[in-house]
Amino acid sequence: MFQILDHATKIVETLEDNINNYLAAFLQSLDIKQSSKSTYKRQLCEFFIWFKKQKQNKPDRQDLLLYKDYLQNKRDLASLTISGYLTAVRRFFEWLESIRVYPNVAKGIKGPKRRSGFKKDCLTIEQAKHLLKSIDRSDLTGKRDFAILNLMIRTGLRSIEIVRANREDITKQSGESVLFIHGKGRDDKDEMVLLTENALNPIKDYIDARKNLRNRDPIFASHSTKNHGKRLTTRSVSRIVKERLKAINIDDPRITAHSLRHTAITFSLLAGATAQEARTMARHSDINTTLIYAHNINRIKQAPEKKIDSFLEED
Repeated sequence: MFQILDHATKIVETLEDNINNYLAAFLQSLDIKQSSKSTYKRQLCEFFIWFKKQKQNKPDRQDLLLYKDYLQNKRDLASLTISGYLTAVRRFFEWLESIRVYPNVAKGIKGPKRRSGFKKDCLTIEQAKHLLKSIDRSDLTGKRDFAILNLMIRTGLRSIEIVRANREDITKQSGESVLFIHGKGRDDKDEMVLLTENALNPIKDYIDARKNLRNRDPIFASHSTKNHGKRLTTRSVSRIVKERLKAINIDDPRITAHSLRHTAITFSLLAGATAQEARTMARHSDINTTLIYAHNINRIKQAPEKKIDSFLEED
């Protein structure tokens, strides 16, 4: 039993000899990508490992609440990660109930509340300029790093979108250069960002320096001895950004590669873009996400605290 779930335990007697089959059938029933199925499987393993340690036979609602408490207070996980674990468990028990194997004891178990706003900060205009000016572009690595950071600051691309970009994805639309991107949660490269000359020229400079790039080759590649020419990973992009930030004395856990996306969206609004225009660039599915940026800008510009100061200083 449990050849797939090495450390899993009995859930209930009717499942003892079939848990692997039930898990496989559950995953098969999901209309999601294979990578997402693998995530669900890993998250369910976490639950079964935990439940085995409780030395019980049948999980009930109280057990699910204890599991939630374990994730929050013993594992010290981010709220989004905890929500993912709980979602996997909820969907599994929903499915078990739908095939009349076990009641849905996870029904109504809520994920932790996520704090409003963003978990990452953005750069100031002075920091962004300093960051780009600090990069020595005399060698191939410098040309690549400048092109990446410059592109992220000017278009708001995510790390995964940087990684997935191929040479052939740069093309023309209505006479303007654009980059078609494979966005987060998308199946195809059906979205794009505009490449101004300031965004495009560093990319062209880097591509020209690499020489003989084929259409299907990644725009941004590794130049290490071990992986030379291979596509970067999201971890590599994160490392590149953090190293370049540290080089100008910005070493803050709230300033990361994703901060450059926040920076681009914030800069677009500060420069006069409407919320809808910023949403189009950022490709937010919900404009309320974009409006958070606008709210934060207005909160500072129109801060009532400043009005209080002025009021108190009046004679």
